[in-house]
Order: sequence, then C-alpha cells, then structure tokens
Amino acid sequence: MRTVGERLVEGLEARGVEVVFGIPGVHTVELYRGLAGSRIRHVTARHEQGAGFMADGYARVSGKPGVAFVITGPGLTNTLTAMAQARSDSVPMLVISGVNRRDTLGRGLGFLHEMPDQQGVVSALCPSISVNSPEALEPALDQAFALMFADGPGPVHLQIPLDVMGLEAPAPLAAPAPLPFPSPSPDGVGLAVSLLAAAGRPVILAGGGARRADAALRMLAERLDAPVVLTTNARGLMHGHPLAVPASPSLEGVRDLIRASDRVLAVGSESGATDYDMYDLGGMPDLSGMIRIDASLRQLARHPAAVRLHDFAETGMPTLWRSLTQKTGDGAARARAARTAARAELPGLSLAFPAQLAIVEAIRDGLPGAIIVGDSTQPVYAGNFCHDHDRPGGWFNAATGYGALGYAPGAAVGAALAEPGAPVVCLIGDGGLQFSPGELRTAVDEGLPITYIVWNNAGFREIADAMTGAGVPVLGCDPSPLRMEPFAAACDLPFASVAAEPGALRAALAEPQTGPRMIEVRAG
Repeated sequence: MRTVGERLVEGLEARGVEVVFGIPGVHTVELYRGLAGSRIRHVTARHEQGAGFMADGYARVSGKPGVAFVITGPGLTNTLTAMAQARSDSVPMLVISGVNRRDTLGRGLGFLHEMPDQQGVVSALCPSISVNSPEALEPALDQAFALMFADGPGPVHLQIPLDVMGLEAPAPLAAPAPLPFPSPSPDGVGLAVSLLAAAGRPVILAGGGARRADAALRMLAERLDAPVVLTTNARGLMHGHPLAVPASPSLEGVRDLIRASDRVLAVGSESGATDYDMYDLGGMPDLSGMIRIDASLRQLARHPAAVRLHDFAETGMPTLWRSLTQKTGDGAARARAARTAARAELPGLSLAFPAQLAIVEAIRDGLPGAIIVGDSTQPVYAGNFCHDHDRPGGWFNAATGYGALGYAPGAAVGAALAEPGAPVVCLIGDGGLQFSPGELRTAVDEGLPITYIVWNNAGFREIADAMTGAGVPVLGCDPSPLRMEPFAAACDLPFASVAAEPGALRAALAEPQTGPRMIEVRAG
C-alpha cells in the first residue's frame, strides 16, 4: 500500500522537484513518509517564513518551482509573507500544508492549529487547492503546477486534510499533464515588427521576465540599435554592453531617454511603481504606445499598449528579431548619456548613495559572477537605482515589490542550493538580520558557501532618514544590533569586521572560503 503522503512525494519527483524546504510537525508526519526513500532533498528551515524565502530564492535561480512543506495553521500563516513576496515578483512557489480533519473544518471545535477557514485565508493571496480524497491528489498536482505557470509564475497552495494523508492512494498517471504555453497572435507580431521597423529611436524596457533571455535580448537590442533599460530583477543582463542602461526608470536621466524615444518595447516588465516611480512623484513618460511582451495575460491587461504579445521573453524576442533588419544609429550614445545622468543623480537622492553603491560594486568585483541576494538595506537601495551586475539573474532582493524584511538569509540558502558551486552573497542590514537570524544555521547544516555581508548601521537607518525627511521625529529606529562577532561564533561562522570602505571589503572577500561566513561592514 502507498499512502497519499507517499504518492505526493512520487508526484513531486515526477514533476522534477529536487528540493523541498520545510519544518516537520505532527500535522505533516504523513507527508514526510515517502521523502526518505526518494531523490528529493529536504532542507530544514528554522522558521516557516524562512522555508518560503528559501523556496523563493531556489525558484529564482533554478527556474523551477520552489516547494515548501509547512504545518497546518501557524506554519501556513508564517509562510504567507514569503508567498506574498513571491506573488509580487512572479516567482513559482508551491506551499504544501496539512489542514485539520474534514469533519472538523469550520466548526470551531478547538482542535490544534485550527483556523476558521484556512483555505479562505490563503485564497485571498493566491490559488488554494484542497485534496479531499486520495483520488483527488493527482489532478490536484496537475492543477497546482499548471496554476504556478498558467498566467505568469506565482505561488500556489495545496492542502491535505489529516484524515486523508494516510489513506491508500492509487498509482499516479504515467506522465504529468503538460504545462500551458502562451501563444502570441500572428497579427500582433506583424504589427509589432512594423512599428519597430519604423522607429528611429527605440528603447527596450527589460524586467524580471527577461532574466533567462540574455542572448535573445542582446540580439534584439543590437538589431534595433536600442538602449535597454534594466529594472531591478533584470540586472545582470547585458553586463558591460554599450546599449545597456542598468539604472532605475525612477531616475530622471533614464526617463529622459524613454521620453525621447519614438517606440518603447517592454519585455517581461510589469511596470511596477517600485521600479518606475520609487518615490511616488509621478512624471513617468507616457507609455501607452508601447509594445509589450509578457507571459501573463493579466499583466498585459493592466497598462495601455499599442501591441500586446502573450509570449515568453525567450521566444517572443527571437520572433521579432528574425523579422527585422539591422538598424544603425546613436543607440550606444543615448545609452551612455542615460548611464552618466543616472549616476550623477544619486547624490541628489542621498549623499550616501555613491559610497553605498561602491560597496555593492566591491562585492561584484571581489566575487565575480556572484549571486547577490539582497534584503531591504541601504546598499541594496543604492544598487537598485544604479548597478551593472555581472551575472544574468544574479541580482535580486526584497527592496522592491512586496518589500519583506528578513528575506535574504533564507533566499540565499535557496539560491546556493539551486546553483551549487556559484558564489552567493546575502547582503543584509543589522536590522533585517534580526528578522530571520536562524536561517544562517541552515546554511551551516547544508555546508553552503554563502557570504553573509551585514551592513551594520546600528538600526533602521533608511527609515530614520525617511522620518527626518518628512519632518517626523525619529522614533523606533534604533533597535540594538546583535554583537556580530559572538553571534557569528554562535552560528559557527568565520567572521571578519571591516570599515565601510571598498578596498577593505574586497580584501575580506579574497580570503579563502569553504562554507558559510560572515563579514560585518561597519557603517554606523
């Protein structure tokens, strides 16, 4: 006999799942029954929110869904923050939880971990599927994997009642159902080609949906002679390319480039405010005449556009490229002017930004090809405004979109597991570190070569600056920081402490590394 829990593991394995993040509990024991004999690796987080962030980081780097096992009730609600971050950044995540026995649901009988309507709570955020019989498991898995990718990636919840987990379940189908694939209309493609062919000063806006399409983006940009504005989740694409503008469209110099263009092509970009209008000042150029390529019909419907192409960046851009002839013009000069103007704006936003950006660039130069996973901390904000990373998909953080503090320690674990051997950096502030310090022990348990760089300004300095700028007395922004050296020792991490100076940080990064380590950057 194979139980529902065992068939679940078989179904995940058949769909390519290699890692599950979670914390076992009495309400998920049966879900774990088949894990020991499978090829799936279980990674134990220290908090369910951390498990969700690990799944997020794993998905962003691997391109595969991140999967988490959590308990009924508090385990699931602890994971909701991570699911919301994944939803905001279009990250495929499957969270599998228990739920109380079917005959008790919604009755308020006082069972352990009971919620009035667990599925209703999650459904406000993302799709939630309940496996109410053994026969429902296989269709539920097909539905969950389809929903994670059906209209742009995102999180999905699957719950299994306690009295269903241990029941005998039928053997799975021979093969999982194929995932849906977007298909642009030929008429739309033809119109897009005509508009781009007629453009004399085109600009491309690349978002996170293009992160796996570096070669296609380069070919299309060069064919159009078009500067490419890279939003936060697109950083690392076209590194060092003369047409690349690795700077935020919230900056006026980048907006001037867009304003002066005669056709905008947006690829995999939701045009979200935290990229396009960080300070909520308005003034973004009119984009209603743009051409959009996106894998999500919902995203395509959210903004006016001249042409909407429902396609992946990896396939949509080559379709256009093959139908266009080579343009020559001043694209490189326009991109260079935008890059120069963007960097010149930074001191006007914050006098500290240039020095903070220098720290980010020291990390890039000290660890070439690193995946830098950021939290909401000052150097990350500076980098989001203007940073040319050297690895496609190698710069992502929680300082845009949903903006969850404490994201980076867990997400860095997921990233390191998704790309074994790649250098991974967790860039976090001393305040954010106190949201999720336990996940550093997971990195130790798994032997992952993560460098935890802690920007220690002894508090919530970014918030304090915002309060000062708004004329509000600074209050609540000075939580005492951890004493970093003893904390690192408690985590069994090699430790170094350096001044906030690029050369000192590069020297610390050059030290040999075998497992996780911590470098404190004294910024306060």
